[in-house]
Amino acid sequence: MNLVDTSGWIEYFFEGNNSSYFAEPIQHTVDLIVPVVCLYEVFKKVHQVTDEARALQAVAQMNQGQVIELREDIALKAALISLKHKLPLADSFIYATGQLEKAIIWTQDEDFKGLPGVKYLEARTSR
Repeated sequence: MNLVDTSGWIEYFFEGNNSSYFAEPIQHTVDLIVPVVCLYEVFKKVHQVTDEARALQAVAQMNQGQVIELREDIALKAALISLKHKLPLADSFIYATGQLEKAIIWTQDEDFKGLPGVKYLEARTSR
């Protein structure tokens, strides 16, 4: 299973320099899980930068994967992860979801760098 965190989805949707890195796990929807918190963050960001119609299109594409709702086991694991790794709330929920669902987490968010089960690629800026 694969889980693309919010930074990867944003990179993909806005065709950033690392968008191709995230294309394979995003397009292979049969093995893709999507934490509901990623839906929230991506919808908010896309709406903020573009408009509601494009934000809804992004969410529709994300829904092609298996959306994982917030559950008690995820919440409790996220709290422990946050305490241990000092991750912010959303990142803790994303990482806990990946751990409990046995998924590889694809990201360019430095908060995840070095954590087990994470494929991290440093964000590249345009020159």
